[in-house]
Amino acid sequence: MRAMSKSGHRIAAILMLVMLAITALTPAVTTPAFAQTSGTSGLPLPRFASLRANEINVRVGPGQRFDVAWVYVQSGLPVEIIQEYDNWRKIRDHEGAEGWIHKNLLSGERTALVAPWARDTQESLKARPDMAAAARAFVGPMVLVHLRKCEGGWCDVSGSYTPQGSAQKNFGGWIEQDKLWGVYPDEEID
Repeated sequence: MRAMSKSGHRIAAILMLVMLAITALTPAVTTPAFAQTSGTSGLPLPRFASLRANEINVRVGPGQRFDVAWVYVQSGLPVEIIQEYDNWRKIRDHEGAEGWIHKNLLSGERTALVAPWARDTQESLKARPDMAAAARAFVGPMVLVHLRKCEGGWCDVSGSYTPQGSAQKNFGGWIEQDKLWGVYPDEEID
């Protein structure tokens, strides 16, 4: 190892101070690696989608080599896409559970769940987006609805059910947007 002259020591000290100053002035990156504002698809993140099939494996990582964490058994359920990796989408459901699904198992059709956080309550579907409007139907927590339109804090929804021993019945109406999981506050859907 060579000995350094006095001027060499000064230059090294100055370089060290410059590097420390640059480090101090450079903002630290605090955003986690998984935080994306748009994915590989070019679509915004997060965003809502729905399940395309009746049986969908949710994996612990983005690929078939990863273990299955659980299986969804109902198509149409809303999920929030929070991350993308190649052809895989990391999703979050209404309970906060997260996992990975292949993009082909998701649909852009917008659905929502009525007040999944509530217990033993009924929400009214109104004839128009107004609290004073007549109720057209009443729906309980976890009822799956299709979003037809959302504007001004209200969503026009539809759905169907089959009473035991009867034919399928359809329902529809306007519900306050904050009573739904599957649409963002003040999000407009046309």
